[in-house]
Amino acid sequence: MKKSRFLSLVMSVILLASCEPEKIQYDILIKNGLILDGSGKPAYTGDIAINSDTIAAVGTIENAIGKGEIDATGLSIAPGFINMLSWANVSLLEDGRSQGDIRQGVTLEVLGEGSSMGPLSDRMKMEMKENQGDIKYDIPWSSLGEYLNHLENKGISTNVASFVGNATLREHVIGIEKRPPTEEELEQMKSLLRQGMEEGAVGLSTSLIYVPSGHAETDEIIELAKVVAQYDGMYISHIRDEEGKLLEAVKELITISEEAKIPAEIYHFKASGNANWHLLDSAITLVENARKKGLEITTDMYMYNASSTGLNVVLPAWAKEGGHSSTMKLIESPAKRKQMMDEIDFHVPPEKILLVGFRNKEMRKYIGKTLAEVANERNKSANETLVDLIYEDNSRIQVVYFSMSDENIKKKLKLPYMSICSDAGSYTNEGVFLEQSTHPRAYGSFARLLGHFVREEKVIPLEEAIFKLTSLPATNLKLKKRGALKTGYFADVVVFDASEIKDNATFEKPHQYATGMRHVFVNGGHVLKDGEHTGTSSGRFVKGPGWKN
Repeated sequence: MKKSRFLSLVMSVILLASCEPEKIQYDILIKNGLILDGSGKPAYTGDIAINSDTIAAVGTIENAIGKGEIDATGLSIAPGFINMLSWANVSLLEDGRSQGDIRQGVTLEVLGEGSSMGPLSDRMKMEMKENQGDIKYDIPWSSLGEYLNHLENKGISTNVASFVGNATLREHVIGIEKRPPTEEELEQMKSLLRQGMEEGAVGLSTSLIYVPSGHAETDEIIELAKVVAQYDGMYISHIRDEEGKLLEAVKELITISEEAKIPAEIYHFKASGNANWHLLDSAITLVENARKKGLEITTDMYMYNASSTGLNVVLPAWAKEGGHSSTMKLIESPAKRKQMMDEIDFHVPPEKILLVGFRNKEMRKYIGKTLAEVANERNKSANETLVDLIYEDNSRIQVVYFSMSDENIKKKLKLPYMSICSDAGSYTNEGVFLEQSTHPRAYGSFARLLGHFVREEKVIPLEEAIFKLTSLPATNLKLKKRGALKTGYFADVVVFDASEIKDNATFEKPHQYATGMRHVFVNGGHVLKDGEHTGTSSGRFVKGPGWKN
């Protein structure tokens, strides 16, 4: 009897074991994390499963094992972040790891502010080659799509997308002359733009304070934007003025959106110069009134009270009309040089202009100094020093302008239609990248949002911040299967410690990585593992809505 009972017990155990459901195996299983799915809805504890390049399951995943498993207890899981204005187009050619941004969770760099890496004529390629700085690269592409494919084939860790820049279209067809295009020239620009959209561009961009983008009048931009509207793309702009004529510039963008029937976004939305800070409220009202009328107007921003662009932007308009080579010739004329100096318009004082980038290595002794300090060293006025530096370096000279209000940054961040950008390259803090200084936003804009503005200042909740970094820009750009943690979406996934994520870059020492990001997956590739870059190159060319495959 005892033997019979024993056999019966063994059989029962075997039967119960055989009834247990078979475990489902995934390539990657991320368990027990706080899931911020990108929608802005409250976070919840759950799991994410990844197979190949795709999110296979989200939520409470039972009876599952992973070939690779991550215990995300105490950590947050979110979709990969989208950088709405990236200047990584050249830095990725040098180093495809995109370390400065990957270590913050950025999985998509959106390129092409006003100018783009195509379409290029033979003349443009030659000039691009001649004007290369510390980073040297071949140019085997001509069209924008060829460039983006070149990046993917070369091997990059981040995804890339791009706008077609109107400056590039103008330069291709007209050069840098300040005049309206002929009908034939406009048709040529439209044709090149159509090609870019069909190759996968996400829309048309302008940067209207620069030459030759700003040579385009409103009607010309509307005609180009109408082409993009046919492909369901976006118009995006560094508007014509961010200072005293901010409101007129915002109205121009709204007019273009309305006339071309196209969604439109304002790059790095701001009121620059303390005399203009009060204009931000009126600019916001203009945007919100347009949105109430049904126009799809959105904005983006970076997380600092200082901008970065060329020292030459404060020169009078006539001194910049013909491009940099024309400016250099004008400086050589004593009369024009004096007129130029007399008409310089400082929107911030020289002591708030930080010099960060020179072409000439001998001039780099001034990196980290203000214009006021260099003027004092030279015993000259700030106006004369500015013109002399541009001439001696034979470049526009990269500078940082401390020109924005901290209160306005918080006000802008609360806007429900505000996405996030860096307006910078994505660098590695070694090698050629250390030849120049940079703005800390290149290493910290996204981490600063999550650490300083969400955790410390509590300006917006974490769920809303993730929405601004993911679903909002993905929806605005009409990207397929990106920007959310959903089954069937591409596996662009980040895992971070919300209690620790932090920007470490400063204006004095900008080449410092952010910390607190633990894991980053790009199309399922494990690019960042336990806070360290793996060297994985799983990034892709992400196509816009007009792509003809």
